[in-house]
Amino acid sequence: MNETYYAGVYWPSRGESPEACALRAEALFGQLASLDPTLSPWFEQANSRAAALKSQFVPDEKSFIELFKKKKYQTGPGEIAFSAWNGEKEASSVVEFSCGPPSAHTVDVCLFRPPTRGAAAERLLSSVAVARALRAMAVAWNPEFGIATSHVHRDEVLKLKEAGTFVGWIMYLSHQRGQVPALPAPVRVEPVENQGTLIVLTPERFTASNPDHRALAGQVQELLGDAGLLKPVTERPSR
Repeated sequence: MNETYYAGVYWPSRGESPEACALRAEALFGQLASLDPTLSPWFEQANSRAAALKSQFVPDEKSFIELFKKKKYQTGPGEIAFSAWNGEKEASSVVEFSCGPPSAHTVDVCLFRPPTRGAAAERLLSSVAVARALRAMAVAWNPEFGIATSHVHRDEVLKLKEAGTFVGWIMYLSHQRGQVPALPAPVRVEPVENQGTLIVLTPERFTASNPDHRALAGQVQELLGDAGLLKPVTERPSR
């Protein structure tokens, strides 16, 4: 089974300004650049590879503020949706994020889609690298919930897609969700600054095809659910 992976962090929209979002984006891209050489430089996504390669940008506050002024990134009054590609053909990675005005039914999100094959995928899909990426996303965006897992585990095994309601390979839980209970080995729990907790289910790559991994995920799902830590980020399902 060829499993692909993603990492995402989610939070109820806070009504941050484009300038504030630009600062957070700069922090994230700076951390990603230190994670792997394929995660620098960055290009705006486009309809073709050739077009995208003509739109390289420096991922700093000033550049993001200017990019956010483009109509194609403005999805509503004060609402930004941006997507960047690393320009690699065989080691393609994408970062997407949205931020904007507060709403009771809006989930803001940042997604990291690492490569699916090759040497870069082997590096970036280790538990250490994925944990670092999810930690960087959590520190930059201060989300309520975060997860990194395989699409197969989410879609076919759990059949759950609503952010905040299910477990995966690596998770982030904000302190506002509550205290993380004791979890079984080999689960590792780490603090993320003064914001929340990172939970790593397995030191090796988590796969939905591994029955031991599925059983462990089910056990942790039950423990976190019983502790009241698994709930939707908002009432509206998020992507």
